Amino acid sequence: MHSSSDTAGSKREANALDRLRGRLRVLYHSDSKGALRFQLAIMVVDLLIIAFFVASPVLRERPSFLWIDYSIAAILTADILARALAANDVLRWLRRSTTIVDIFILATLLAPLWLANLGFLRVLRLWSLSRSGFLWRPLVRRGYGPWREVIQSALNLITFLFVVTGFIYTFFFREGSGITGYVDALYYTVTSMTTTGYGDILLPGMWGKLTSVVVMIAGISLFIRLAQALFRPYKVRYPCPQCGLQRHDPDAIHCKACGYQLKIPDADD
Repeated sequence: MHSSSDTAGSKREANALDRLRGRLRVLYHSDSKGALRFQLAIMVVDLLIIAFFVASPVLRERPSFLWIDYSIAAILTADILARALAANDVLRWLRRSTTIVDIFILATLLAPLWLANLGFLRVLRLWSLSRSGFLWRPLVRRGYGPWREVIQSALNLITFLFVVTGFIYTFFFREGSGITGYVDALYYTVTSMTTTGYGDILLPGMWGKLTSVVVMIAGISLFIRLAQALFRPYKVRYPCPQCGLQRHDPDAIHCKACGYQLKIPDADD
C-alpha cells in the first residue's frame, strides 16, 4: 500500500511538471493573444534591464545599485529556469549562444564585485534579445518581417557601441568615474567607429592603440552591414531544402544556387 501511494504521488508530481512545461511552452513559443501579451511584457522588462546595464557604469557608486542588481538577477534566474522548462531539448537549449550569454550575464549579476570588470558585457543581452522570437513574432504578424535583417543589423551596431564603450570606460577611463568618464568613453567610441577621429581623446599605450584599431575595423564592418541591409534588393528568408541558401526573391520558383523547386509562402498566408 505504501509503495502504491508513493507511485501515485510521483505520477501526480510528474503530471504537474508536464502541465507546467506545456503551459510555459505555450507562453514562450505560441502565437496566441495571451502568449503574445506575455512575450511583450517580458520584452519590455528586458529593455528596462538593458537600460540599467547601459547606465550601470555611472550608477555603480549609488547605494541602491546592489539592490537593483540582485533584483535583476532574481528576474533573470526565473526567466532562464522557465525557458529551460519550456525547451523540448534542454541540452540543445543550453548549447545555444544566446543561452550561454544569458547565463554569463547572470553570473556577473550574482557576483557584481568579483566580476565588476566584465560588467560591460551585460549589454550583450540586447544581442540575445535581437535573436529571440519575442521580438520577431509581433513584428512579423504586423507585416514588418522584411525589416528583420535591418533591425538585427542596427541592434548589432548598438550592442557593439555600448559594449565597447563599457570596455573603454572600465579599462581606460576609470579614474574619471561618473557621467563625465562614461560620456568621454562613448564619445571616443563613436569617433573611432565612424573614423572621424577628432584626436582630442586618445587611449594611452600600445593596448590603447590596438583597441582603437579593433574598434575602427569592427565599427566600419557593422556600418557596412547595416547599409547593405537597408539598400540591397528585398529578399525573403526561406532556407532551400536542397542546398540551404537562406535568401530568395519573393516571387522565386527555383533556387538560384541549385535549381530546387521552392514553395515560398505568401506574406498574407
